[in-house]
Amino acid sequence: MDYKATLDYLFSQLPMFQRTGPAAYKDTLENTLKLDEYYDHPHRKYRTIHVAGTNGKGSVSHMLTSVLQAAGYKTGLYTSPHLKDFRERIKIDGGVIPESAVVEWVSNFATNNKMWKIQPSFFELTVAMAFDYFAAEEVDVAVVEVGLGGRLDSTNIITPDLSIITNIGLDHTNLLGDTYEKIALEKAGIMKSAVPVIIGIMQKETASVFKEKAKEVGTSVYFSDQEYNVSYSMLALNGKQQLNLQKSGQDVYPDLQLDLLGHYQHKNIPAVLKAIELLNKKDYKISEESLRDGMAHVVSNTGLLGRWQVIGNNPLTVCDTGHNEDGIKSIVKQLENTAYKSLHFIFGTVGDKDPGKVLALLPKHANYYFVKADIARAMDADELAKRAKEFGLNGEVYFSVLEAYNKAQLEADKNDMIFVGGSTFVVAEVLL
Repeated sequence: MDYKATLDYLFSQLPMFQRTGPAAYKDTLENTLKLDEYYDHPHRKYRTIHVAGTNGKGSVSHMLTSVLQAAGYKTGLYTSPHLKDFRERIKIDGGVIPESAVVEWVSNFATNNKMWKIQPSFFELTVAMAFDYFAAEEVDVAVVEVGLGGRLDSTNIITPDLSIITNIGLDHTNLLGDTYEKIALEKAGIMKSAVPVIIGIMQKETASVFKEKAKEVGTSVYFSDQEYNVSYSMLALNGKQQLNLQKSGQDVYPDLQLDLLGHYQHKNIPAVLKAIELLNKKDYKISEESLRDGMAHVVSNTGLLGRWQVIGNNPLTVCDTGHNEDGIKSIVKQLENTAYKSLHFIFGTVGDKDPGKVLALLPKHANYYFVKADIARAMDADELAKRAKEFGLNGEVYFSVLEAYNKAQLEADKNDMIFVGGSTFVVAEVLL
């Protein structure tokens, strides 16, 4: 089995949410626990940090990982989904798992599974692979991002040093519940006894859910945005965000720099700062110098892609993986604060969610390029254009994401802006 055949096995022969949506979702941890036992509980051999949330969990995971690397810790990072290559999901110190390691691990599983006959989903098997790889490589700590929800997510077998829930939004409501409270309760399922929990954003609908769950399991809960905030930011000459930060009204970490350019990162930074504070109380050694270094080099340290990522200039060309209502609100707000002559908006989404709430938020003055990403879950571009017209959004339908991207580059003036988004899968197709 070579790498191509291995990916075919993972993507085609296992239930995969990224490809098929809710049909791949499991409502039990049975397979995960069996795999964990078979591989001798690898996650117990290193420290972990668990990160959940509707939006921002990927950014927070990468920022924390970068800071830990800067502090000298050999750091594993497990995230999902990937953009270009499956191996992006499993990294150590910013380096992706080698193809040979993926091939060997999957081949061994496929051979042994003939005897013990577990039928895992793609995500269940990938989590097991990541945890086993981190143990084999003897990482000091692994930052583990929840895939979906929390309570029933395959990552939820770990007992971390710290848990983080960034925020709660109405996403995956068919699986997690149709209210903020129900979704919060699912994500609160990662809380564990004596493991402190950081909530990134205090929301009136969910604060009591987290407080009650923390009391139930016997742990402390911290609302980081009630302590830390970004009071001011500007674009520095080196192209990074330069931030003024406060803790309880007092200036801290003056002129901290961040190489992630999305304004929405201001909502994520308080959780990262509170996490560093609590980790240092748990005998981690993370200096202010390491914090500054890590935050200034998140992209180069971890390889994070698709967060208000500038992929071209003249015209300014940006892609962003924000795809739900809250994510799109943040994107639209930043578009409103970006200078351009005309906006060319390449947009696609998935077909297993109603796009109405997102379409209602999009700028009506843009020139739209409606696309269908090359996955089964993607919404048909003609149907998307039809729905968009109901909201006053007009444009053309394109055969592929790249066709739309090339057309936008031809039509855009150097003072225009091209934005690519609506779906992780659309963004993946424009990143070379």
